[in-house]
Order: sequence, then C-alpha cells, then structure tokens
Amino acid sequence: MTSRPSVRGRRRWSLQARLITAIVAVVALILVMVAIATSAVLGRVLQDNLNAQVQTAAQQTAGTLLDLKVPRDEQQVTASEVLQAGNQPQGTVLVLRGGIDGTQTGAYVAGPGEIVVLTAQQVEDILLGVTTPDYTTVSIDGLGDYRMFPYQSLGYVAYAGMPESGVQQTVTPIITSVVLMTTGGLVLLAVIVAWIVRRSLAPLRAVAATATRVASQPLAEGEVSITERVPEDQTDENTEIGRVGHALNTLLDHVDSSLDARQRNEERMRSFVADASHELRPPLASIRGFSELSLRALRAHPDSPQAAETTEQSLERIQAQSVRMTDLVEDLLLLARLDEGQELVYSPIDLTQVAVESVADARPAGPEHEWILDVPDESLYVAGDATRLHQVAANLLANARTHTPAGTEVTVSVSREDGDAVLRVHDDGPGVDPSIADELFERFSRADRSRARKSGGTGLGLSIAKAIVAAHGGRLSVQSEPGDTTFEVRIPARPADPAAAPADRAVDSDVSVQ
Repeated sequence: MTSRPSVRGRRRWSLQARLITAIVAVVALILVMVAIATSAVLGRVLQDNLNAQVQTAAQQTAGTLLDLKVPRDEQQVTASEVLQAGNQPQGTVLVLRGGIDGTQTGAYVAGPGEIVVLTAQQVEDILLGVTTPDYTTVSIDGLGDYRMFPYQSLGYVAYAGMPESGVQQTVTPIITSVVLMTTGGLVLLAVIVAWIVRRSLAPLRAVAATATRVASQPLAEGEVSITERVPEDQTDENTEIGRVGHALNTLLDHVDSSLDARQRNEERMRSFVADASHELRPPLASIRGFSELSLRALRAHPDSPQAAETTEQSLERIQAQSVRMTDLVEDLLLLARLDEGQELVYSPIDLTQVAVESVADARPAGPEHEWILDVPDESLYVAGDATRLHQVAANLLANARTHTPAGTEVTVSVSREDGDAVLRVHDDGPGVDPSIADELFERFSRADRSRARKSGGTGLGLSIAKAIVAAHGGRLSVQSEPGDTTFEVRIPARPADPAAAPADRAVDSDVSVQ
C-alpha cells in the first residue's frame, strides 16, 4: 500500500506583495513597450537617413562620372578613380560594372584620401546581394553590412553603398541606455511603491493586530473588558482604511459596553435569585416549623384543648406566610410579564381620578401622615391599564408612608406638561439614602440592608412601578434631598375622551384638596 504524498497548498501572497508586484509589472510593461516603440521609430529614422546618404553618394558618383567626361568607346574607368575624384565620405563603397570591356571593379573609402580596392569576393557579394532596383542590405565579407543602391550612368551599372554600422552604433547605446534606465527606474519604483504601500497599509495592519489581540481574549464568561483599540493616528476617517479602523473601534466600544451590560445582568440575576431565595426561605421555614409543631402537638395530645389551640395558631401562621409567599410570587410574575411586554390592558384612563382614589386609599393606611391632593378640575386622560396605574400610585404612596416618620406631609399632584401627563408624589421627609440612590428602582432594593424587613417590604414596589410606567411609554424618576423628595411619573397624555370619561367626577370628601 503506497502512501499518498502530502500536497502543500501554495502560500498566498500578502496584499502588500500583490500591490507592489502589480504596480511594478504594469509600469515595467509600459516602459518596455515605450522602449520598443522608441527603438523602432529611431531605427526607422536612422534607416531613412542612411538611405538618404546612400542616395546622395550615388548622385555624387554619377556627377563624378560626368565630370570625368569619359566617352563610352575610350578607356575603362575604375571604381577607385571615381571615388578618388569624387571625394566621397569615409566608408563609401562603389562597384562599377560595364564600360568598354564590361569589367567589374570595386573600391571603398577607408579613410581621408585612402581608397582600398575590393577583392573579387567582395565584389561578388555585392553583385549577388543586390537583386532589386531599390535599397538593399548586403553583407560584405570583411566589411560588414552595407546599404546598397544600384543605378546606371554612361554605360555603367554602379552600386553605391554606405555602412550600416553607424545605425547600429547609434541604436545600440540608446537601447542599452533605455534598458539600464528602465531597470534602474523599476528598482527605484519598487522601493518607492513598497514604502508608499507599506505606509498606506499601516492602518490595516493595526486593525488586523488589534482584531487578533481581541480574538485571543476569553470573552465567553466572567467580567471582561476590551481595552484594545486601533491607535487614533490610524483611524483617519478621510481615508478608506482609516474608516475601517474607526469602525472597528466603534464596534469594540459597543462590544465592550455589551459585555459590561451582560456582566451586570448576570450579577443582577444572581442577586435577584439570591434575594428571591432569601425572601422565600423564611416563609417556607415558618410553614415547615409550624406544621411540625402542629403534628407534634397532635401526636402527643390528640384530644387535648391545648393541641387544638396550638394547631389553630400554627395554621394561622402558615396561612399568613402563604399569603406573603403568594404576594411575592405574584410580584415576580408581574415583573416577568412586564419584561415580556404582556399583562397590560389599555383603555382611556383619567389620571386625576387615579390620584384621587389612591390618596383616599392611602389615608386610612397612614393616618399619622398628612395627605394633600393637588389636582386640576378637568380630567387628564392617558392610554393605559387602570389596574396597573393604580398600582403605581399605590406603591409610590406606600413607599412615602413606609420610609417617612409620622407627621410627614405627602402631596400628590397631577398636571399636563409638554404633552405629558405628570403625576408627582412629594414628601418633606428625611429623603432617600444616598447609598442606595443609584439602585433605588432595582429589584429587591431596600433601605434596610440587614434584610430584617423592619419596613415590611420586599424591595419590589418601586421596580414594579418603574416597569409599569416604562410599559406605558413613560418615565419614573426621583429627586431627593433632606426635606424635599419627589417621585415623578411622566406618561404621554391623550385628548379627553368624553364617551369614556364620567360625567361628574367626585373627589373624596375625606381628602383635603389644595
């Protein structure tokens, strides 16, 4: 059984490497195309210039033949003589064929006043190379490539030419210079582009580094705080990458606040469960203790009057603790339903009537307090649940009665302000303890932290009131200092509904109206 060789995936290039490579490659392609086009144009121009020089040499040779005034039937003229008499430039090649005896002679100008006769092979190369009456490039043995042009004059066929080495000597350095400059330019371009790209991508690297550090943190549980942020100098909102860094910082801020909220909710839930367990534990213990006491008395003296009396007292205590447990469970259930958006039945409610009835109910429960009602003559309607709004007012008045000494003046007022129906409960008692001011509306929040429940409350009254007001789209707040405490309920008001409003609203005669 043969094992398959492991195939390693190709390593992907980084964005920086791809950008640098793409830019340098594109520029290199452009430069190469420009160099090729420049060389081609320059070569064409030089070739045309060489053709013009060849044509000039041919015309000058024809003029020299005319100047020699040689009849066709007299002596033979050689290429050397023509070149010598014509003072041709260095490198000029001339081959003459024809004349009296039809001989072929050739020569070239090797230098100023220096004429060299071509060998028979060289002459043969020229004659064989020129096959058209146009410009032709011929390779001459020992001399190189020449540009030749044939013409006829005075019975001669002349082949004049100039070396192409001049074109090559001009083009080669230019091409070499272009190649060197292109290579150097590309190297310099690569360095500059690498610096620019690296600097431009620095914010992106900062974003990646920050995200990596955040991803390595345990965020699933416990108290977590994300302190990592993209540096401010890498979050310029005027650039695309800077906006990414700014967006990441904003996201991390939201995540950090969400984690803090999650931790607070977890702590609140643990505290809530602990408080609920603490509140349920005493009545359960009482029920168990009184039931055991009754059973013990019945088993010891089943027919005695003392056993019957003990059983009756135990059942009364069991019933009282059961009522307390029922109230607590109902309050918890109400909070849960309010959190889910349930439990409310909306209808037009006269908030003024709610205040009047709540004060009327509070007066017998707190006869040692002075209750003052300050309400307008007209009705003030809101869309809400009548039972729950009465519960809000009752909880606020119970809170004022419970946490203020006898003789405290409690004022309940109703007014319309900025489109809101406002219910205020004011007292001149000692005020809210500053140590619990921030958590006053939290569940199981009590001024008596010993949990001795001297006030008789479970700490759910204000939290229920706040939840009910919030479910009505309103807001419950408090302002307190010694001698001046005001709880304010704001609920969006609605126009009066004559059909729903009672024709005559009576104010309880037992309540003083201010």
